[in-house]
Amino acid sequence: MKYLHLIWAALFRRKTRTILTLVSIIAAFLLFGMLDAVRVSFAEAGQSANGAERLQTGARLSFIQPLPQGLGAQIARVDGVKDVAYANWFGGAYQDPHNQVFTFAVSPNYLDLYPEVEVAPEQRKAFDSTQDGILAGETIVKKYGWKIGDKIPLQSQIFPNKSGSKNWSFNLVGVMHSKDARAFQSQMIIMHWKMFDETTPYNSGMVGWYISRVNDINQSDRIAKAIDALSDNSDHETKTQTEQAATANWIKQMADIGLIVTSIMGAVFFTLVLLTGNTMMQAVRERTSELAVLKTIGFSSASVLMMVLAESVLLLLLGGVIGLGLVSVLAPVMSSQSGGMITHTSVGAGSWALGIVLAIAIGLVVGALPAWRAMRLNIVDALAGR
Repeated sequence: MKYLHLIWAALFRRKTRTILTLVSIIAAFLLFGMLDAVRVSFAEAGQSANGAERLQTGARLSFIQPLPQGLGAQIARVDGVKDVAYANWFGGAYQDPHNQVFTFAVSPNYLDLYPEVEVAPEQRKAFDSTQDGILAGETIVKKYGWKIGDKIPLQSQIFPNKSGSKNWSFNLVGVMHSKDARAFQSQMIIMHWKMFDETTPYNSGMVGWYISRVNDINQSDRIAKAIDALSDNSDHETKTQTEQAATANWIKQMADIGLIVTSIMGAVFFTLVLLTGNTMMQAVRERTSELAVLKTIGFSSASVLMMVLAESVLLLLLGGVIGLGLVSVLAPVMSSQSGGMITHTSVGAGSWALGIVLAIAIGLVVGALPAWRAMRLNIVDALAGR
């Protein structure tokens, strides 16, 4: 610490170059924090106290393969199953194909399995009695400025209606509010499965997946195996998982978020190593005579090496801390723009620890070669300009 003023002065000897390098480091760690928020949000999708009581049963081969509706009654008779609901993927877009809205056709008791979702009693009654009625999550309602009673046009990417058109029209009869910030229903629309099944010629009594609520979460593994045993050696073999595992599997079939995030960050930090390494090499090369003077007045080779390494680490730590701090400011904006898909709006302790370790590690790596050269510097040659 007694040499901190020397390290600081050396770091900002060329202010413009140092500031530009610092901005690059801040941008890299800002990106790291944002992408880590995305990774954690997707990793924790479906993870909640209520979600622990639910199992999801889908086709073993692929989540797009439908299951017979009659399987629901069999699942309900499995020992330990409290209630069973079902849903189908509808795939909706509002006004523009790019405005994707998660839309599901669900059984009448679907919301009974999700106590973390609130719907006003009169709105729930209106939904139950309106076949073309829909309930929309509060996030979607706020995003598009919908009101109760609005006619909502939705385009299905998959299912046409009776007339052969993929343009559907629904009545908004209620809003789903989330007691739990992680409740996915606040970002989606639900419609009646019966109306969906009777309107499209491409479903014919099939179900996308089943949701089972169990009496005892400690029996979930046994119950899941018992459910899957119902369809063994049939043309619709199933795979039953916890809600968190099923959600993670569903996301992974669309995209491996962890791999994408890791690949991007690997490229970013590799570029950062080259950039900061070049900065440190130039900084030490320009100060050759100054380092020689330090050795002349009594600084040991080890002291010079540690000072150069400390300069490199300090540069990375400054950029890393500022970048991660900015994540807490910008992440809420990212969360609101994502429609609630990104739930982490600050950097957690784990991300801070990983970010600081990365900053120190990169600082040591990029500072190692210039520090080694500074340590081996010959005083006579350096002062002579050789």
